[in-house]
Amino acid sequence: MTDSTYPLTNPPTDLSAISQIDTSILFPTFTVPDAWDLGCLLRSRLSTFPSPTVISITLTNGTPLFYTAVHPGITPDNSHWVARKSATVLRFGTSTWYMHNKFQGDEKAFAEKYCLQEKAKEYAIHGGGFPVRVKGVEGVVAVIVVSGLKQQQDHQIIVQTCRDFLDGVGEGDEKRKED
Repeated sequence: MTDSTYPLTNPPTDLSAISQIDTSILFPTFTVPDAWDLGCLLRSRLSTFPSPTVISITLTNGTPLFYTAVHPGITPDNSHWVARKSATVLRFGTSTWYMHNKFQGDEKAFAEKYCLQEKAKEYAIHGGGFPVRVKGVEGVVAVIVVSGLKQQQDHQIIVQTCRDFLDGVGEGDEKRKED
C-alpha cells in the first residue's frame, strides 16, 4: 500500500469483535439510490489502489443494484469470487471475514463442518463479502462484495466505507431532496 491509497486500518481477527461490527452496521433504509451512492463511494476509494477490483451490491434475492470494475485487468475469476463470497454471506448471515477467522482460513474444515462436499466450491471464506442490515428488519437484506485486493483489505474497505456512508446519511438524504 502506498501513501496515495485510501488508508485502511487492519480488521480485527477476534470473532466477537468481527460479529459486533457485522451486526452494528445498520442502515436506516437500503434503496437503489443508497446502493448507488455507497457503490460510487467504494469505487472512488478503490480507485486509489492499483489492483483491478470488482464491486458488487445485490439484494438477497439476487437483484443487482450496483456492479462495476475498478481499473483494467479484471478477469472472469473476479466474478467467480463475487458469487462465492456472496453465497457465504447469504447462507451464514455474516461477513466472509468472520467465516475466514472462524476457520482460520481452513476451507477443508469449513466444508466438513457444514457437510458441503462437492458444493464447497460455491462458497468462499475469504474477506470481502459483507451483509447489509437495515434497522428494524430481521436478517440480511443485501450483500456487498469487493474482490481484487488482499482479503483483509477487501473486507476493511467495505466496513470503513459503510461507516463513513452512514455517518453522512442525513446529509446525503438532504442533498438528494435538493437534486
